[in-house]
Amino acid sequence: MTHHPDAALVRKGYEAFSQGDMETIRSLMTSDCTHHSPGSSQMSGHFKGADNVLAHYGQLMELTGGTFRVELEGAYPDGRGHVMAVHKWHGDRGDRGIEMRGGLFFTLVGGKISDIDECVEDIDESDAFWGQG
Repeated sequence: MTHHPDAALVRKGYEAFSQGDMETIRSLMTSDCTHHSPGSSQMSGHFKGADNVLAHYGQLMELTGGTFRVELEGAYPDGRGHVMAVHKWHGDRGDRGIEMRGGLFFTLVGGKISDIDECVEDIDESDAFWGQG
């Protein structure tokens, strides 16, 4: 099965994330890309600009001692510059582990990711896992 170019770009981003390849991720984003994370934990908020988005991803790894991982289940384009990606994410912090389904809604402009809206299965559980810092 061939993938729509927008879905292929998102899949490439997930693959790069799984390999820790931040330079490839950077190359897929606009310089002013924004990642919106839900909830009220230390990992929640709006991270604007490629440097801030990548720093946010680095913090996911730092807070979980490198155990954070994401398994892509599907990437679904609308053919108008949006892709909905569904995944399961995992991580360990101290004596606590988490496994949760979630998704990212991508907006693409000019073949690059300009906006990422994150959704999680259980915001309260996600907030409890990440804590306030």
